[in-house]
Amino acid sequence: MRPTRMQSLQPDPKAQYRSVYEALKKIVLTEGFWRPLRGINVTMLGAGPAHAMYFACYEKIKKSLSDTIQHGGNSHLANGIAGSVATLLHDAVMNPAEVVKQRMQMFNSPYKSVLQCVRTVRRTEGLGAFYRSYTTQLTMNVPFQAIHFITYEFMQEQVNPRREYNPLSHVFAGGVAGAVAAAATTPLDVCKTLLNTQENTALSSLNISGHLSGMVNAFRTVYKLGGIAGYFRGVQARVIYQIPSTAIAWSVYEFFKYFLTKHKLEKRTSF
Repeated sequence: MRPTRMQSLQPDPKAQYRSVYEALKKIVLTEGFWRPLRGINVTMLGAGPAHAMYFACYEKIKKSLSDTIQHGGNSHLANGIAGSVATLLHDAVMNPAEVVKQRMQMFNSPYKSVLQCVRTVRRTEGLGAFYRSYTTQLTMNVPFQAIHFITYEFMQEQVNPRREYNPLSHVFAGGVAGAVAAAATTPLDVCKTLLNTQENTALSSLNISGHLSGMVNAFRTVYKLGGIAGYFRGVQARVIYQIPSTAIAWSVYEFFKYFLTKHKLEKRTSF
């Protein structure tokens, strides 16, 4: 269930957790074994095309900029810019999926299915609700991906300087990159979660009527409700989530990159 529950600013008392383990245990015991996986189907649906565009865009821009900046060498600036631009395409696909997933994962969520959630949100809040947090998502994900890609490429230079296909180095570098980027951008993720979920309890406590919108308003609301500590709610869950996520993503990506490149070379030499 990622850090959605733990990032809630003023949830129901039954939904307040002191650790990731306690959160998972309490959710399973009180809401059922499958509750932590609610919304995973819509995430999987969007993840395929989103990641395909993401890595294709990253590789193309990274190569072009590296050739310009460092004449074919590895440029950290090129890696950061490439990751940031690729994020624009990725988030355009994933933002609506993230909204639906987090709505379904809220404590006492009124939605029974993904389709019901989509229909209800569209009818009551309009299509704009699916992109209400898009600018905040980009504000978070652009620095996240810049830090992520720069850290990954840097770690690869340290543990795999020859840049050969090495599954262990890809897993290690991917995990470290995900952890560093996740910790650094947690405050933005907390604000994004608030915009996506529109927590009634939290907004009502500050006499906020209607829907909260905009990153600035989200930052102010988080501070009023939780102070500086509020910006780092769920940081442990976020880091724990990102380590295997980015490690798996990079290892799978590097495998297919190696496989396709090897197949292409073998095809050329066979002629």
